[in-house]
Amino acid sequence: MKSIGLIAGNGRLPFLFAEAAAAQGLTVHAVAFEGEADDSLSKHVASLSWVKVGQAAGIVRALTARGVNKAVMAGGIGRIRSLTQARPDLGMLMIAAGLRSLRDDELLRAVAKYFESKGVQIVAPTDYVRSVLACEGHLAGPKLTERQRRDVELGREVAAALGRADVGQTVVVKDGVVLAVEAVEGTDECIRRAGKFGGPGGVVVKRCKPTQDLRFDLPAAGPVTLEVMREAGATVLAIEAGKTVLLDATLLFSDAAKLGFSVVGFQTASP
Repeated sequence: MKSIGLIAGNGRLPFLFAEAAAAQGLTVHAVAFEGEADDSLSKHVASLSWVKVGQAAGIVRALTARGVNKAVMAGGIGRIRSLTQARPDLGMLMIAAGLRSLRDDELLRAVAKYFESKGVQIVAPTDYVRSVLACEGHLAGPKLTERQRRDVELGREVAAALGRADVGQTVVVKDGVVLAVEAVEGTDECIRRAGKFGGPGGVVVKRCKPTQDLRFDLPAAGPVTLEVMREAGATVLAIEAGKTVLLDATLLFSDAAKLGFSVVGFQTASP
């Protein structure tokens, strides 16, 4: 049986990938980040090793010891944790020495290149779980009003600029005013901050960075996103079709209908 590696962070995507890969006849060997991945992942994979954030050489050792030569990176790593609790090993120090900056995209591409130089090819998790990607069009809840459609368009424009600067993927807009943009705090705190400044009625827009490598760090949304929106008073979630991972999509759509929230998928032109 062929094997594949799973470099696991937080969230549901590592579980979705592990289940889909196993269903396709693959043996999944996982390496998980301490403090990020869920311990219960061990029930869904053939083996599970743990490393600290920043241990690139440790990941390679764990995978190659299992005979793995192809792997995916699935799940997030909190940016605050990556800044304050990383324990870089020699492999990561070698990667960092060759970088001009530690921006997300440049760093992740360099990490993937390092893995490949050690015999582990990095591929996109969505190659195995394409069904989790958002579709285009109206997905759940009420139809958008004209004002909400204009806010989505503004959010898409601002998110593109944010992505070109490699800053974040989420923007919250209300009545033509940008309330918050995502930076180091992550999507949930961005949405909460928007509610604090603008009150109810915010439109949350998530999209890929224009030059994003689709092998890692795709935007994601799920029932937890809706719960944070409920706390903040946001009522619309607009996500990029074909490039946004929907976590527990059935529950996401049913929750949106119950809460009266709108969920829409939009297409963007290639850069």
